[in-house]
Amino acid sequence: MNIFLIIAGVLSGIVAILHLGCIYFGAPWYRFFGAGEQMALLSEQGSIKPTLITSGITLVLSMWSMYAFSAAGIIFKLPLTRLALILITFIYIARGIVGFLFVKSPQGRTPEFWIWSSIICLSLGVVHLIGLKQQWASL
Repeated sequence: MNIFLIIAGVLSGIVAILHLGCIYFGAPWYRFFGAGEQMALLSEQGSIKPTLITSGITLVLSMWSMYAFSAAGIIFKLPLTRLALILITFIYIARGIVGFLFVKSPQGRTPEFWIWSSIICLSLGVVHLIGLKQQWASL
């Protein structure tokens, strides 16, 4: 078992659950987590768009959690685990770095959203990278 990949899986799972919270609790959660006033307003208006977008993100994060757990050896072996973990690690790190570019031009979200989400993504990417490096030979 690989502790870094277990931590990565748990953290991706927590983030997925927080996204479910945004769907369930609506506009106040979208605002609190900095998703942007447009998402909050659409949620208040009963639009399906925030739910669909957030559900997609939740699904992806849940799959990423499962891939981390699979690579860590605590659940069954998923197909293309090595490739999936490379891509997941790359996406987390790239999102973490690129997100900092939007702090001055937030694109409908708060600067705090970009700072915190970038720190979180970059951290998750580093945890994945360490776990992936340690587990590489057995993937």
